[in-house]
Amino acid sequence: MATTKLTKETISDAVGLVAFESERKVLKETIDSNFSKEIYLGWYEVMLRIRRFEERAGQLYGMQKIRGFCHLYIGQEAVAAGTISALQAEDPIITAYRDHGMALARGIPANECMAELFGKSTGCTKGKGGSMHFFSKEKKFFGGHGIVGNQIPLGAGMAFSEQYRKSGQVVACFFGEGAARQGALHETFNMAMLWKLPVIFICENNGYAMGTSVKRSSNVIDISKLGLAYDMPSLQIDGMRCEAVHNTIAKAAESARKGEGPTLLEVKTYRYKGHSMSDPAKYRTKEEVEEYKLKDPIETIGSTILKNEFASSSELDNLNEKIIKEIDDAVKFAEDSPYPDPSEIYTDNYKQENYPFLID
Repeated sequence: MATTKLTKETISDAVGLVAFESERKVLKETIDSNFSKEIYLGWYEVMLRIRRFEERAGQLYGMQKIRGFCHLYIGQEAVAAGTISALQAEDPIITAYRDHGMALARGIPANECMAELFGKSTGCTKGKGGSMHFFSKEKKFFGGHGIVGNQIPLGAGMAFSEQYRKSGQVVACFFGEGAARQGALHETFNMAMLWKLPVIFICENNGYAMGTSVKRSSNVIDISKLGLAYDMPSLQIDGMRCEAVHNTIAKAAESARKGEGPTLLEVKTYRYKGHSMSDPAKYRTKEEVEEYKLKDPIETIGSTILKNEFASSSELDNLNEKIIKEIDDAVKFAEDSPYPDPSEIYTDNYKQENYPFLID
């Protein structure tokens, strides 16, 4: 296995990153690369689908069609879009409970996602998981996890599996800045670096863990610095821009495939809604929210598309109408689908037939 580490030259050459900050392996992405018309239109469609799906989910929650916990991804769409375009289809993804956007970006149909929110048997986890537990083996999407930080060691375990099987695949493990306070993160980082596991740890830092700002929960507000104790290449990037997300994840994935181990990415993003549907988000000012809306990733990519004449305004409007219909159809599909049969409570549970072991 190769043991060559990322250097400031190799990263800078590939994604336009500046030199090491005091030679500490904390890097900041600074410039864009040129992307094709197809990439920009793909990003726009993915983000628009997420936005329209989440807006509808919020409405349906208010109508009590969707119950339980519901964490919307509105505002963070560039993270999902840039990630998917940078990874291979067979690269596993695991994330926390704000999972609708990443699931849709990975290709889980809107029908299955909406049905899962409705708790119907046609949902992506048969109606058993709900909002926080989307899952698709076919799409290599392994949750959706409700326990804060639980997916971090699981992501490393998945990476160990890929390494053991010599599959060449890389795991993208997402978590929020609140989960960065979990002790399991440090144990995981230590093992991941020790074994040079093919995993990218991606912290979606939207500024608030539930209602608590980063500044009130930690003396270290630069999450990317957490990788320094383990000599892990660590970068902080603008998560409101698909270009920045794609560039950095693509390079981190390339490094992991070469056997050079994990990378920690702190993706600075923002959620426009509350932590969950029950959160009025009174802990932040309207001015702060409006300031971030000026950086809306969908508007930014849309402007780039129009500026470069990749599509016309009418073509973008038609795409929007197409996606709205797709979401309308998904709602109808969910409403028309049956609830799981009560017997389903006994299926999909792990059991070991010969436990406890009996020795003659």
